[in-house]
Amino acid sequence: MTAEPVLDEHPLAPVRQLANKVPHVTVYFWIIKVLTTGMGETASDLLARTLGPIPAVALGGLALAASLAVQFALRRYVAWAYWTAVVMVSVFGTMAADVLHVGLGVPYAVSTPAFLTALAAVFALWYASERTLSIHTVRTRRREAFYWAAVLATFALGTAAGDLTATIGFGYLGSVALFAAAICAPALAHRFGTLGAVTAFWTAYVITRPLGASLADWMAISRTRGGLDFGLGPVTLAWTAAIIGFVGYLAVSQRDRGAHATA
Repeated sequence: MTAEPVLDEHPLAPVRQLANKVPHVTVYFWIIKVLTTGMGETASDLLARTLGPIPAVALGGLALAASLAVQFALRRYVAWAYWTAVVMVSVFGTMAADVLHVGLGVPYAVSTPAFLTALAAVFALWYASERTLSIHTVRTRRREAFYWAAVLATFALGTAAGDLTATIGFGYLGSVALFAAAICAPALAHRFGTLGAVTAFWTAYVITRPLGASLADWMAISRTRGGLDFGLGPVTLAWTAAIIGFVGYLAVSQRDRGAHATA
C-alpha cells in the first residue's frame, strides 16, 4: 500500500524546503515497520526489567532525543538515521503506554482511547497548518515535527491497543491473528477505491504497532502464558539483526528512495 502524493500549494508553507525526509513506501517499509514495533516492545520490557522502570524511561528518552536530533539535522532521507529514530520511538512509545498502566494504574481500556484522541489532535493540527497529511510532502521542519509527533502517538496507541486485546481474552497469538486480519482492511478498501491513500496509509501504520508487538510478545513469553518462551533478550537481538539487515540492504540498494525522495 502506498500513499499517493498530495499537491500542496499552502501559502503559509516555508519557501525553503528540504528533500523529502520519509522513505518511499514499499514492501520493505512495512516489513521494517513491523520489525521495529516488535523489537521496541521486547527491548522496552527488557530494559525495564534490567535497569528498573525509571532508569529505563530516562535512557529511552535520551536515546529518542538523540536520534531525532540527528534525523532533524539531516536535509534528506537517510535510511539508518530514519529507522534508528523509528526504533527509538518504538521503545519510548512502549514505555509511555506501560508507565501509564503499570506505574499509574491507568487501565488499557482508558489509555487506548486517550492515545487515539492524542493522535487525532496531532492530525487535526497538522492538517489545519499544512492542509495535507501526506508523507510525500514532509519537506519542511514544521511538517517533520508533525510527522514525528504522529508517529510517537501511533506507537503509544498501538502498544495500549495490543495489550488491551491480549488481556481481554484474545491472548498474544489471538491478537496477532486479529491485527493481521485488521491490517488487510485498509489495503483492500484502498485497492477498491473506497478509502483514500493517505487515510489508508495511516490506518495501516497504526495497526502495524499492535501486530508487531503482539507477535514479539508471543515469541518471548513463557509457554505457560501461551508463548514460545524464546525470552526477551533473544527476541530483541533477533529482531534487531533483521532490522539491521533490511536497513543495510535499503541503504545500499536505495530501493526506498522513490521519485518523491528527491528535492
